[in-house]
Amino acid sequence: MSVSLELSPPSSEFPLGVHPSRALRSLNVAVYAPGVSALAVHFQAQDGTWQSTALSDYTDGVHHGVVDGLADSARYGFWPVGTALPEKNQLLLDPYARGVDTVNSDAGPVYWSVYVDDGGFDWGATAPPRTHWRDTVVYEAHVKGLTQLHPDIPVELRGTYAGLAHPVMVGYLKDLGITAVELLPIHFHIDEPHLGPLGLTNYWGYNTLGYFAPHPGYATEAARAAGPKAVQDEFKGMVKLLHEAGLEVLLDVVYNHTAEGPPDLPALSWRGLGDEEYYRHGDNGRYLDTTGCGNTMNFAHPRVIALALDSLRYWVEEFQVDGFRFDLAVSMARDENHTFSPRHPFLVAAGADGALRGVKLIAEPWDIGMGGWQTGNFPQGWADWNDGFRDTVRDFWLTDQASLAAGAGAGSVARLAGCLSGSAEVFGPSGRTSISSINLITAHDGFTLADLTSYSRKHNEANGEQNRDGHNDNRSYNHGMEGPTDQEGIAAARSQTSRNLMATLLLSLGVPMITAGDEFGRSQRGNNNAYCQDNSLTWLHWDHDDDARYLLGHTRSLLRIRREFLAHQPHGYPARDDSSYLHWFNPAGTPMTQDQWTAPGSRTVQLLLGSPDGILDGLVVINGSAHDEKIILPGRDALKDSSLPSITRFELRYTTATDQDRRRGARVGSGEADVVPANSISVYRV
Repeated sequence: MSVSLELSPPSSEFPLGVHPSRALRSLNVAVYAPGVSALAVHFQAQDGTWQSTALSDYTDGVHHGVVDGLADSARYGFWPVGTALPEKNQLLLDPYARGVDTVNSDAGPVYWSVYVDDGGFDWGATAPPRTHWRDTVVYEAHVKGLTQLHPDIPVELRGTYAGLAHPVMVGYLKDLGITAVELLPIHFHIDEPHLGPLGLTNYWGYNTLGYFAPHPGYATEAARAAGPKAVQDEFKGMVKLLHEAGLEVLLDVVYNHTAEGPPDLPALSWRGLGDEEYYRHGDNGRYLDTTGCGNTMNFAHPRVIALALDSLRYWVEEFQVDGFRFDLAVSMARDENHTFSPRHPFLVAAGADGALRGVKLIAEPWDIGMGGWQTGNFPQGWADWNDGFRDTVRDFWLTDQASLAAGAGAGSVARLAGCLSGSAEVFGPSGRTSISSINLITAHDGFTLADLTSYSRKHNEANGEQNRDGHNDNRSYNHGMEGPTDQEGIAAARSQTSRNLMATLLLSLGVPMITAGDEFGRSQRGNNNAYCQDNSLTWLHWDHDDDARYLLGHTRSLLRIRREFLAHQPHGYPARDDSSYLHWFNPAGTPMTQDQWTAPGSRTVQLLLGSPDGILDGLVVINGSAHDEKIILPGRDALKDSSLPSITRFELRYTTATDQDRRRGARVGSGEADVVPANSISVYRV
C-alpha cells in the first residue's frame, strides 16, 4: 500500500512584497520585519470579507508565506500575531506595495496596501530617448500644477498624468526646447498632520508613503475609479507619449525620510516593521534627523539600500523612467558614523547597477546634518544641483544690482565667469566636467524667477506659520518697490533682469534646469515656500499678457542659440576641462588679465565660445555695470597668438536690452567698436 502526502507549497523570502507563487492560484508574500516576532497578512477577499494568514516562515528578518484568496486589486496590510488590531484599523503597509488606497473615516484617513499584478502594458516600439547630458534641458514641473488651468486641455484631463501628455502640452514643451521633464514627487504621499486644521495639503508631495505606487491623486477620475492598475497604466501612457515626442521623464524621489514622521505619530509601515533597522538613530537611541522631517532613513543598513535600489529598478523597468533627482541626497550617503562618503555603498551600487545604466542620477547635494553641504563631491556618473551657480548668478544680477542702485560697490565678473565655464573648480576634484553641473537659478523651493526681481523679502503668511517658514537668504531685489507695480520704469528693469538671469542660465556650460513657468514670468506673490498651496497661487496660468509672451519669446530664442552653440561640442565626457574652449576678453577686446579679473569694478567681459576642432560658435558680452559700455570686439591682433581661426565680423544675434532689439542682425567688424547697454547681455554670431 502506498501513501500520498500533500505538502504545503513552499514560500520564499524574495522577492519582497506580493508576487505570484510557484503554487498555482497562490501568492508569495514576503516582508522584511525584524522588529516583529510573528506576523500575519490581513486582506479583503473577493466576497468582501476580511481574512488573515500568518506568515509562517522566517528567513534573515523576512517573514514570508504562501497566501490563498488575495486577489488582484485587493486591499491588505500586516499586523503582529497575537496583538489586538488597532481601533482605527490602520495596519502596517507593505513597503513594496504597488498600490496604496486611502479610506476616509471620522477618525481620519486609513491607508491600505493594494495588490497589483505588474505587466500587461503595451509599450509598442517606443524606447527611452536617452538624450545625452550635453543636449539636456530640464524642466522642473508639478503634474497637477502644470495643466490644471490650461484652457486648451480637456477639463477631465487637467492636472493629471494624461493631461501632461496631451498634444497641447507636449507641443508646448517641444516648441520651447525642453528635452526632459522632471516631475515633483509622484510616489504615493500624504499630508502632514498639522496641515489639515489649516485647510492646507502637502502640494509638493515630499512626504512619501509608498515607493512603488504612483500617486492616484494625479490620475484622471476615470482611472482612479477603475483602480490602481488603471492609475499605473495612465502613468505609463504618459511616459510612452512623452518618449514618442523625444522627451525624457525624470522623477524627484524622496528616499531620505518617510511620511511616518517623528516617534509620537502612529506607525504606518516601516516603524512598526523594524524601527531600529529602517531609521537612523543616535547614541541616545533617539532618531537622528538630518532631513528636518522628524526621521531619516538609515542608509547605513543594507536592507534600506536594497529598498531604494529595488524601487529605482522598478520605475525604470516597469515604467521606463529615464532618471531621478534625489531629494536631500547627502542623507542617503551617510555611513554608520553618520558621515557622508562619496564611496557609500548606495552611490556605488546605483552607479554599477545594470538596470540603472544610462539612467540620469541627480543629487540634491545637501541635507541639514553636520557636513551636509557636498556640492561637487558626488562620484562620477552623478550630476549635482549646483547651488553655487544659483547664488553667484543671483548675486551678480540682483544683490549687486541693488548695491549699485544704492550708490555702493559690487563684485567683479570673475565669479560669474566661473559659472559660465561650467564650475570647473567645483566638479574637477571629483573627476567630473561641466555636464555634471545642473545649473539652476530657481526651483520649486524658493522664489520664482519673477519674484526674485519683485520681492526683497518672503511673504509666506498664507502658509499658517506667521511667515517663519521658508528661506530668508533669497538674494533677491525688488528694484525699488515690493510686489506688483504700475510704474513702467520699475517694471522694465525687472523684466530686463529676468532676461539676464534666464540668458545666463541658458548660455552657461552645464545642464540647465528651468522651473515651470519661469519662462513666462510666473509669480507666487512672494511666497518662497509654497509646498502647501494647492491652488491658483502655484498652478501655472496660461492667459499670458504681453510681458509674459515677450519673456517666453526670449527663452525660446536663447534655447535655439544654445542648441546652435552646442552643435560642435563633444558628446562624451571631455578628455580635458571643457572651459579650455572658452576665450575671455576685456572691454578693449584684448585677453583678460588677472588684475582685471579681480578688480572690484570689473563687471564687463567678452566670452568667445569655441570647440575642440577650432570652430567658433559665438561671442557673449556681459555688462553688469550700471552704465552703457563701449567695447571693442576681438580683432585679429587679439587672436593672432591663439589657435583660433581668423574672424572678420560679428552679427548681433540676441540682446536682453529691449531698446536694442531693433539692432538684431546688425554686423560689426572684428576690432571695431560697439555699445552694450547697462545691465545686459548681448550675443553675437561669428
